[in-house]
Amino acid sequence: MTEIKLRPLLTLKPLADSRTVNHVGVVPAGYARRVVFVTGGSFEGERLNGSIVPGGGDFLLMRPDGAMHLDVRLVLETVQGELIYLTYVGRRHASPEVMAKYVASEAVAPQDEYFRTIVQFETGAPRLLWLNNILAVGTGHRIASGVIYEISEIL
Repeated sequence: MTEIKLRPLLTLKPLADSRTVNHVGVVPAGYARRVVFVTGGSFEGERLNGSIVPGGGDFLLMRPDGAMHLDVRLVLETVQGELIYLTYVGRRHASPEVMAKYVASEAVAPQDEYFRTIVQFETGAPRLLWLNNILAVGTGHRIASGVIYEISEIL
């Protein structure tokens, strides 16, 4: 079996305003659907740096067991002006006490929760066409002002 290796790709720091959270309510697929629109943010890495274009979002599904299913779509703009469409799905779960901190917008220590993502990219920028052919994985953690993701390319 081939060993999976990872290469750090970028740190993603999306920003969202609590006023951009839409509570859709209980839906057939889960306990509650929430849509959180991203108002900006940044990303940085060895090969990629820039900002998050406002308007993307997280189409979050709260499951009856307290876990979250993440479905995020963002547009990134590099410092060179290139656009990248980034999507990821993920899972986030922890004890009820830790999840209560999340709901209260409090920081959560990374070791206190399971917060993982599977990331894909699309771009037409000639310099970045390699992104169209990779998959990445990420870990996230909650800080008081939002979330931070460490995303690595799967080699």
